[in-house]
Amino acid sequence: MNQGHAVAVHRIEFGVDWPPGHVACYLVDAAEPVLVDAGTPQGLAGGEETATFRAGLAEAGYEPEDIEHLVVTHPHVDHVGQVPTVLEAGDPTVYAPAGVRERFARDADALADRVRANASAYGLTGETLDREVAAAVESLERDRDLLPPDRVDVWLEPGRVELGPLDATAVHTPGHQADHLAYLLDDDVLLSGDTAMAPFRPVLLHDGMDDGHTEAFPGAFAALDRLAEHDPERVYPGHGEVHDRLDEVVERDRGKLTSRLDRVESLVADGNDTLHAVAAALTPSVETRRMFSETMSALAHLEREGRIERETVEGVYRFR
Repeated sequence: MNQGHAVAVHRIEFGVDWPPGHVACYLVDAAEPVLVDAGTPQGLAGGEETATFRAGLAEAGYEPEDIEHLVVTHPHVDHVGQVPTVLEAGDPTVYAPAGVRERFARDADALADRVRANASAYGLTGETLDREVAAAVESLERDRDLLPPDRVDVWLEPGRVELGPLDATAVHTPGHQADHLAYLLDDDVLLSGDTAMAPFRPVLLHDGMDDGHTEAFPGAFAALDRLAEHDPERVYPGHGEVHDRLDEVVERDRGKLTSRLDRVESLVADGNDTLHAVAAALTPSVETRRMFSETMSALAHLEREGRIERETVEGVYRFR
């Protein structure tokens, strides 16, 4: 629990199988309890997620049925996993970014067609292509099952918002996820989701290999500009430690995004002319497929800026 603010913020942490090994959601102990994000679903990593969630609430003196307001930063599996637990236990008012409504209304076959077309143009074939298409559809269907759109009461646009008893500013922070909102309470508490994380810069997933991949880098830079306009005393991120270094982390992330673009440009100049070649060379210690979305976004951004050129050879993009 954090002391010294108008509200107390309790952190509930879950284990995950990717760095830094955990994800957090937060209970804001206001006049009416407000839960921001909801951790991982049962069985994602170890099978004790619901028990972990209940224990975290109990430490703050609550049970799932006590949650009166449930606020989502973005609809990734590790942030909406326990939404069903809360909905089954009670009747909270649910808030989510407005862009999620249109995203979740997407026809799965239409999404599969766009991802297949985009990934094919970037040179993915065979089992690799099929796996990426299947993963995109699975993500859409899983996440909207966890966060049923017909159960969302308030679709939030950026700007001043009311989250039950809390007056807040919703800050649009895309890049990691296209609809991502961070929430600033009383100008001193920032519930930042998967932005402004102290241990590392979030990977740019945005909308994966859908058509929005071209906007991931400009979106991420714009998100950092928006965050830099604020000066909270404490930042409560989805991964990593609670911290008071927003300015430092924003500038670090800005530098890392710039370095990533420079590195991709250099790899293309060195003769890596396909998505797969660039992604494999970019982070050799990381499974190549994990870098596809961000690398696609970087290549698209560099081409738009005129820093690299693209040609289509036998239906596949090649860069120089």
